[in-house]
Amino acid sequence: MAELDVSQTVLREAIKVLTTKGLLDARQKRGTFVRPRDDWNLLDSDVLRWTIDSGAPGAFFADLLELRRAVEPAAAALAALHRTDADLAALDAALSAMAAAEQTSVMTDAVMTEGDPVLAVRADASFHTALLTASGNPFFAQMRRVIIPALVVRDRLVHAGRHEHPLPTHARVAERVRARDQDGAFAAMLDVIELSRRGHP
Repeated sequence: MAELDVSQTVLREAIKVLTTKGLLDARQKRGTFVRPRDDWNLLDSDVLRWTIDSGAPGAFFADLLELRRAVEPAAAALAALHRTDADLAALDAALSAMAAAEQTSVMTDAVMTEGDPVLAVRADASFHTALLTASGNPFFAQMRRVIIPALVVRDRLVHAGRHEHPLPTHARVAERVRARDQDGAFAAMLDVIELSRRGHP
């Protein structure tokens, strides 16, 4: 309370929230303890953001990649089955934003570079959000809360050194979804994830 200059009520509420998220364990007459990281609710958006902001552990992005391999190709296949015109429009808008980001010139440290990393990150996040939503499965759609924040950080880390632009691989996913080709959409999404793996620092 003294260190953070907060009231006992605020501290009590904070402990309650952190306990709910699996970070703390408060026991009467024993005190409050930080629980092992394995007990933390890593699917909670706050916990995920705090983990990223504090410097994600070395295996974090590798674990995320495994999660994406399990979820996103299946979501792409479902999107090919369930997609609506609105879903296709959202995917197309994200692809257009990717193309625009690549063509935008940005001045950084008195050096003109091709491609706007901020726009590129937003466009990538929009594409993956649209794809998960297009699956028609509300559980897959909710996975955006886990995948997107970590994907945004990863994109920021790798954008400067990226040699392959992501637009062609992402466009193939949208093309297969539009064609209602479930197997093709699954395979195309695996290619996107492989590109992501190669781009990781």
